[in-house]
Amino acid sequence: MVWDRDTDTIYVTKCYRVREATAVIHAAALKLWGKNLPWAWPRDGRRETLEGAGKPLADQYRAQGLEMLHEHAQFEDGSVSVEAGIADMLIRMEGGRFKVLKHLNEWFEEFRLYHRKDGRVHKEGDDLMSATRYAVMMLRYAATSLPRRPRSFSPPRTSWLTM
Repeated sequence: MVWDRDTDTIYVTKCYRVREATAVIHAAALKLWGKNLPWAWPRDGRRETLEGAGKPLADQYRAQGLEMLHEHAQFEDGSVSVEAGIADMLIRMEGGRFKVLKHLNEWFEEFRLYHRKDGRVHKEGDDLMSATRYAVMMLRYAATSLPRRPRSFSPPRTSWLTM
């Protein structure tokens, strides 16, 4: 995800969805996206998992070299409301400040299936939607890329006198 701070526009540029894989597999794939990227994680990331020999999921990803944020995904006030996260994303979409690159078919597939059942968000097959929502909730920790410095030009250390 890329955030243009000047226009407050979010761009979903990549997505990754693999079911029933370990933290080792997921982390290996995500590390290819770049070094030192901050990663948001859900509140249940503190839960110990059987696959991780009793270690919390967030710690398993951290051990694999991902830069996990120091706290689980939450709004600045500490709330974790799914409805507030969805509303934030929807308001951005309607205002043209949330854009998803058109080749991310898996993201759009989940988005089209996202729905409510009995007035509540149906939480099945929503991994990418949840991950996007967590990232939006944690924008305050977004890393800013420093502009590249122009390469300095050093003329050759020869002069016309030495030729």
